[in-house]
Amino acid sequence: MTTNLQPYNTYNYQATKWHCLHPIWEGDETVVQQGLPHSKLAPTWQILLLGDGSPTRHLKLLTGEPTEVDVIDMSLIGTDDDNAPKQINAIAEPRLRRQVWLRTASGQRLAYAASWWDANHVDEYLQNRSLPIWESLSRLHTELYRDIQGIYYGHSKALELAFGEKGPFWGRHYLFWHRGRPLTLIYEVFSPYLCKYLGNTK
Repeated sequence: MTTNLQPYNTYNYQATKWHCLHPIWEGDETVVQQGLPHSKLAPTWQILLLGDGSPTRHLKLLTGEPTEVDVIDMSLIGTDDDNAPKQINAIAEPRLRRQVWLRTASGQRLAYAASWWDANHVDEYLQNRSLPIWESLSRLHTELYRDIQGIYYGHSKALELAFGEKGPFWGRHYLFWHRGRPLTLIYEVFSPYLCKYLGNTK
């Protein structure tokens, strides 16, 4: 994947793609609300995937290390739907896509995230690109609601290489709401390396 760190105000479409899973199974908001049978997904993993807490905070608590961010893409996509979940329509145009790795301070990749923002206002919320989204918004004392919309179990060759782990992987997508309006759409995939802390997924 091409690394593409562009200023937020660059209004050129960038062709860099993002790493969506090719699902074996997926669940909608109803499944998210009900939870999954423990035979399908272990309770510890459900807390991570279906809970409304900060994943960066959870990862720090699990590993005992600060969660750091490697920004690998900041691309203006304009009015393109970017093959994103349908909730991208809730994000105002023109849109900007951000992609990051979440890792420990010692370098272990734990998760991948793509997010979509209103390009005209993203600077207000991501003043420091190197910070996790939750930390950036917390510093601004931004009130948020994490609205989980879908969960996935599927494959990605690119993520296998990036994580150094065999798939399939678990992922999810959600909207962040702020002052009654959708602020950003986020798609996250977690590395099986987390089994070291959470136990097996089943």
